[in-house]
Amino acid sequence: MHNHLKRQLKKYGASENNFPSKNDWKDFIESIDRTYTEFDKDQYLMERSLLISSQEMQTVYEKLRSSEARYALAAQGANDGLWDWDLNSETTYYSPRWMEILGLEIQKDDQQTKKCWLERIHPDDRANVEEELDAHIAGHSNHFSNEHRVSHSDGSYRWVLIRGLAVRDGDGKAYRIAGFLTDITDHKHIEEKLAHDAFHDPLTGLPNRKLLMERLEKSLGRMKIDPHYSFAVLFVDVDRFKTINDSMGHQAGDELLLKISEILKSMTRSDDLIARLGGDEFVVLFEEIKDQEQITKIAERILVQLQEPLRVTGKQIYSSASIGIAFGSREYEGSDDLVRDADLAMYRAKVNGKGRYEIFNAEMRSGVVSSMQLELDLRRAYEQQEFVLHYQPIVSLNNEEIIGFEALVSWNHPTRGMVPPNEFIPVAEETGLILPIGQWILNEACQQMRQWQEEYPLSNLLTISVNLSARQLEQPSLTKQIDEILSDARLDPKLLRLEITESVIMHNAEQAVITVNELRDLGVRISIDDFGKGYSNLGYLHRFPVDTLKVDSSFINRIGNEGENAEIVQTIINLASNLDMEVVAEGVETIEQLDFLRKINCKYGQGYYYSRPLDSVAAAEMLRGFVREGYSFKGVLPFRQLQPNELMN
Repeated sequence: MHNHLKRQLKKYGASENNFPSKNDWKDFIESIDRTYTEFDKDQYLMERSLLISSQEMQTVYEKLRSSEARYALAAQGANDGLWDWDLNSETTYYSPRWMEILGLEIQKDDQQTKKCWLERIHPDDRANVEEELDAHIAGHSNHFSNEHRVSHSDGSYRWVLIRGLAVRDGDGKAYRIAGFLTDITDHKHIEEKLAHDAFHDPLTGLPNRKLLMERLEKSLGRMKIDPHYSFAVLFVDVDRFKTINDSMGHQAGDELLLKISEILKSMTRSDDLIARLGGDEFVVLFEEIKDQEQITKIAERILVQLQEPLRVTGKQIYSSASIGIAFGSREYEGSDDLVRDADLAMYRAKVNGKGRYEIFNAEMRSGVVSSMQLELDLRRAYEQQEFVLHYQPIVSLNNEEIIGFEALVSWNHPTRGMVPPNEFIPVAEETGLILPIGQWILNEACQQMRQWQEEYPLSNLLTISVNLSARQLEQPSLTKQIDEILSDARLDPKLLRLEITESVIMHNAEQAVITVNELRDLGVRISIDDFGKGYSNLGYLHRFPVDTLKVDSSFINRIGNEGENAEIVQTIINLASNLDMEVVAEGVETIEQLDFLRKINCKYGQGYYYSRPLDSVAAAEMLRGFVREGYSFKGVLPFRQLQPNELMN
């Protein structure tokens, strides 16, 4: 450098290797310009140019150093690990944060081979990572980015996002690639949970409708290309679940659903899909089935298992289920149609008595339309007061005196005429209409009995029997309702007999005991209707407060044909006698049946031998006649010779 320039640098406290500060730079250049005539101009211009270039280089360096500082700070703030891979030497730099993400010790020389990373990639992810990395190095992608799992030093796998960019020479060949490594494990876990929740039921953890429909679509697609493939769908609905939920609370309902889901798991294969559609509805998809018999046997086992007592919120309850079965067919266009048909079959199972299965057939599609119409008509019938009560006498078999009546509801349909209860009561129970209808029956029967007492004073000891459904029995306010009905009718509680079937009792035995005890404290009497029809375990009778057993008519109407039925009736009579209970034989139709019942000391009966159910007018006529005869059928013609216009058709 020229001596003049050196002197000027010294003047500003600078040197060849240490230029003036930024604030002095302008003055320094101006001083040089003023003295350029003192030396060769060309030399001056060259050295001035060098000075300016040196200052620009220093500025660039300062900017670079600032940029690197910001870059390092950003990387540290992002909590990312840095990596730099020299492709020629096959060495890689990993930053301390990179090593920390994998739980590795920091190497002193900071140099590792690329295997430190690649060998830790999950076996299921490695091929994809290497494929995308090679593609970027070869120039087939603008940048490298991949999410995969890598093994941590603690033995677990962490999800990471790796990003990188290759540096290339003049020929476009990559000689270096560098980038970031980000730990995204927590993010992935959140994603996985969201994905799981989108396809699974939050209560039971079972697949939901969305996942079921996807699997069904795959099954239908496979069936269309594989002639040997077959599958079936079971639609499982818990009987009277709403009653349990309403009477025992949602916690009990949830616990019951969890227990049922576990039962279904235990009854199926690991490859079968069990889904909860919502509420008390479950669907089971069975793939690779042999034939229909295989599925019906599974359905039968499920039904038997679900009838076993379950302990829910510390109480023992009896449940059951109705199952609809639909088999896969190439005729189905979509999964919705298949589930709909299985649902229709399940609905038919409920209508036919619950606790059973039905296989779908095309006739069920038309049947569901009529069932929906029936529900609408039932609602209208209640509003328009189309229900009527008929009364069937209960008779003392020894002296043939009337001891009471059973009230039976019928529906006086405007176009169909008189509809019997077995055609509409199941729908009323399923829809909840049984609650207002049942309350109307109780009120109407009690009011009618009070009216007869006023018209025929000698009838003040007659009882009135009314059937009670499961939904009614499990109402917390039932005792209060009945107390109010009896008070309004001014009827002695001991004259009201509530008839409850065994299935209703066993549905929720512990709650039934509580409710029935409340009713008996009120003075109401309790009868078990259709006794012997559904359950063989009679142990509950020792703790259940029952006054009367009504033997199911199926045992009575076959007496004389099968000795076994006679023995069953005799056993029930003996059991009732030991438990200090009365027995009423239902369905007495012949003199042979009557003679046998008298012989085995059955005291009471009802049936067509004495009378069909009568409307209130015909029943009043019967009462008037029996008042004259001292309430005795002796000397009175049996029903088969009474005038048809006196009786219900």
